[in-house]
Amino acid sequence: MTTIRVRLTLIYSGLFLLTSVVLLVTVNLLLRRALDIRITRLSGGPVAPTAPMRGVPVDRPLPQPQLPALVDDVIGYQWDVTAVTVGILALVSLVVGWLVAGRILRPVHRITATAQRLSLSTLHERIALAGPKDELKELADTFDAMLDRLERSVAGQRRFIANASHELRTPLAVQRAAIEIGLPEDVGEIRDTLLLHNRRAENLIDALLVLAQAEHGLDNRSPVALDQVVRLVLAERGSDGVTVTGRTEPFTVDGDPVLLNRLVTNLLDNAIRYNHPDGTVEVTLSRGVLTVRNTGPHVPQERFGDLFEPFRRLQTTRGQGAGLGLSIVASIAKAHGADVRASPNPGGGLELVVVFAGSEDAVPATDGSSRR
Repeated sequence: MTTIRVRLTLIYSGLFLLTSVVLLVTVNLLLRRALDIRITRLSGGPVAPTAPMRGVPVDRPLPQPQLPALVDDVIGYQWDVTAVTVGILALVSLVVGWLVAGRILRPVHRITATAQRLSLSTLHERIALAGPKDELKELADTFDAMLDRLERSVAGQRRFIANASHELRTPLAVQRAAIEIGLPEDVGEIRDTLLLHNRRAENLIDALLVLAQAEHGLDNRSPVALDQVVRLVLAERGSDGVTVTGRTEPFTVDGDPVLLNRLVTNLLDNAIRYNHPDGTVEVTLSRGVLTVRNTGPHVPQERFGDLFEPFRRLQTTRGQGAGLGLSIVASIAKAHGADVRASPNPGGGLELVVVFAGSEDAVPATDGSSRR
């Protein structure tokens, strides 16, 4: 597929060559016609003899039959010169057309570069294109105005998240304290049920807030030892009757340590929750690729598209989550420039792979796998 710059170059060069060829052909034809008329006049009338001057050589007039041959030689030479000229003009027009097209499209490249560089954490940047008030300046100003509206919208969303975090967590904390303190011991079953639902609501709110934070990007980055994060999560997370093994190699990620901890935690929780009793979970960090492989029920092919979607749950006998675990993983990975892939294990279960930027194993996903 040709670019706009190539197409503009071909258009400029084509129009220039067409004009040049028409001009040169017209000049040659007019020259041929003028020579033919002049020869006809010379051959049609007698030439008056002139007296030779002493000491001056006399030019003998050309015989009349040689005049048409002389005209053919002149016109042939003229056509050869025209062909060479057209070739040189073709090269010059291509070079000049390429430079002119690049000059015209430079503002478009600037707009494209800005659009590719922008994220939710860099919405303050603007194109601010200078120059005459033309179509490209109008396009850049329209894009800047859209960024203004988007920045205000994102700022409002962040304020809403902060307010919601406070307004939703506080009543749930008060509710949990009232249940634990206010209910008598003889209603233990009701008390446990209320506490369970209260804890689920708190976990759901926390998950939604983390998901919103990951989706708006990273405001601050710092070097994070991912291998230490993985070992910390493995040490803190209970196995719930599942055998968990881990193997890590040193690897540093430029990102947010809290979100990276949540990414590893959600991957491990998902591998343990969606597993068989006495199953296994294998966590590996090698050359910047984090792999979590577990045993468990077979995942149908048609369900792979739902793995990273919010509030989508796979059937399991080990408890139900909120359906946000892998959605949060995908959002955190995207915020860190990583790629998440999922593929089925032959004996059941899943293999979830997170490929971080700078890793050496950036292998494309195979058939039957899901990528985010």
